[in-house]
Amino acid sequence: MSKKDKEQQAVEAEVVESQVVETGDYVVKKKPELDGRTKELLDLRYSMNHQRINFYRQEWFRFSRLGKKWRRPKGMHSKMRCHIKYRPNVVSIGYRGPRDVRGLHPSGFKEVLIWKPEDLDAINPAVEAVRIGGSVGAKKRMAIQAKADTLGIRVLNRTV
Repeated sequence: MSKKDKEQQAVEAEVVESQVVETGDYVVKKKPELDGRTKELLDLRYSMNHQRINFYRQEWFRFSRLGKKWRRPKGMHSKMRCHIKYRPNVVSIGYRGPRDVRGLHPSGFKEVLIWKPEDLDAINPAVEAVRIGGSVGAKKRMAIQAKADTLGIRVLNRTV
């Protein structure tokens, strides 16, 4: 391949990268600006979450009405509360994720809950993403999403 062909391919590649995205096409979601340590801790938290065992309510196998939802064992003679070896595991602090990434969205953004378009002015788009409150109506939700797009802020619960 000659030098001229390589230059021509580079020019074509630049043209392809600078194309305007049409409506309806996929647009890559905004990513946070993270340092290396935070990225490593997010990956560690992800793997810890997927390796963590399921915690079941005491005697969930005995009474179906209890369900599998976690409740702390409270009885005075509870074998599960005393961590007897043949009983299911109990939620404890050793199962927590890394402290520096607690409360962060899986993408790495810090979540900020908002209810009106004026709240977007205090957002730092490099490290914060927005979650629109559940009681916000469709009209105001569209206004928030439009303003967030102009400011370059990611909306986590965007409507299509």
